[in-house]
Amino acid sequence: MSTEQPSWERFDRRRRLGRFIAVLTAAVVVIASWQFMDIGVVDPNTVPREIADLLTRMYPPDVAYTPQIIGPLIETIHIAALGTVGALVLSIPVALLAAENTTPNAATFWLGKLIVTVSRSVNTIIWALIFVVTFGSGPLAGAVAIAFRSVGFLGKLLGEEIEEIDFGQVEAVRATGASSLQLLLYGILPQVKPALIGLAIYRWDINIRDSTVLGFVGAGGIGVQLFQSVNAFAWQSTAMILLVILGVVVVTEGLSAYTRGLVR
Repeated sequence: MSTEQPSWERFDRRRRLGRFIAVLTAAVVVIASWQFMDIGVVDPNTVPREIADLLTRMYPPDVAYTPQIIGPLIETIHIAALGTVGALVLSIPVALLAAENTTPNAATFWLGKLIVTVSRSVNTIIWALIFVVTFGSGPLAGAVAIAFRSVGFLGKLLGEEIEEIDFGQVEAVRATGASSLQLLLYGILPQVKPALIGLAIYRWDINIRDSTVLGFVGAGGIGVQLFQSVNAFAWQSTAMILLVILGVVVVTEGLSAYTRGLVR
């Protein structure tokens, strides 16, 4: 009589083979990409020296430069706020089109999906370049770029939330003879309001970080000061700008996390 005990294995042979093939494929892709881009191997001995040299030039940060940063910093926050509000307003109809249970027909459903895809596929910097050409240099181009980039993010996630609502409540509101606007205000939005507020705050947090670099393409904000400092090799001023940006990002991250915690 056999006394062998069955051994426990996390994955069966088929799954182990599949995981091995996946890892092998990933390794081949990485190696092929490395070879295609012809990335040279940097001498590791020079890296610490170059980093130390840059940090030496940046220290101490130029505190006297701070007053020149305040105005562009406030402009950056305004760009992010206006862009987020604009995206929030635009994302609601987009989400209604992209949600299967609220879109009028297949054509509008795919229109909503197309808007979401286009918005998310184009980087914020590219949107900023487009609107700098359209509106000229300045914060308006930055705010519109932030809005167009954020519509896809908010529209996609809000559309998924709308698909999960209890449609019985919507039908109950419709049974009272409510109009389409009233259905939206009293049947749909109350069910997705916590998610909508949480997503808006989270996107505002992301937009604060995105808007700090829009000035590199002329779309306003503190990125203009950063670009000028880097081009002038004013490393101490650059260090001060980076510290201010870091402080703002940390504060907005904390506010975002706290506010989203209240909404949940």
